[in-house]
Amino acid sequence: MADYSKYYIVRKKAVPEVLLKVIEAKRLLDSGKVESVQEATDIIGISRSSFYKYKDDIFPFRDHTGKTTITFVLQVEDEPGILSRVLNKIADCNANVLTIHQTIPMNGMATLTLSVELRETSGDVSDMIAQIEHLAGIHYFKILAQA
Repeated sequence: MADYSKYYIVRKKAVPEVLLKVIEAKRLLDSGKVESVQEATDIIGISRSSFYKYKDDIFPFRDHTGKTTITFVLQVEDEPGILSRVLNKIADCNANVLTIHQTIPMNGMATLTLSVELRETSGDVSDMIAQIEHLAGIHYFKILAQA
């Protein structure tokens, strides 16, 4: 069976409790109600190691009928045209680039952070992400946030 996506929508009741607690700890940290990961994990009742293990891999799904913004980070080779190819994949999905930040390349690699606005008319976001991940010169892709 082929792996069609790295991202899934799963009902809350099917998500392991530790992952739900990681989301709650992240929510506490984002709200400013706590000042440290240790404090958040103590309140929620998970270990710091569990928090750090899953924090970059679990996000609440926001079912907006309007616009949604995702922010992601890429590690790319320092070669002409890579940013252009990434932007073309975003445009092909009918998404709007809000911000771009690229670090100065070091040792042949640069870090690229993009915020992208998705609209009702945007195509399949999972497909866009998969296409970007498989571009030549892309070494790392991670979704940082969704709003």
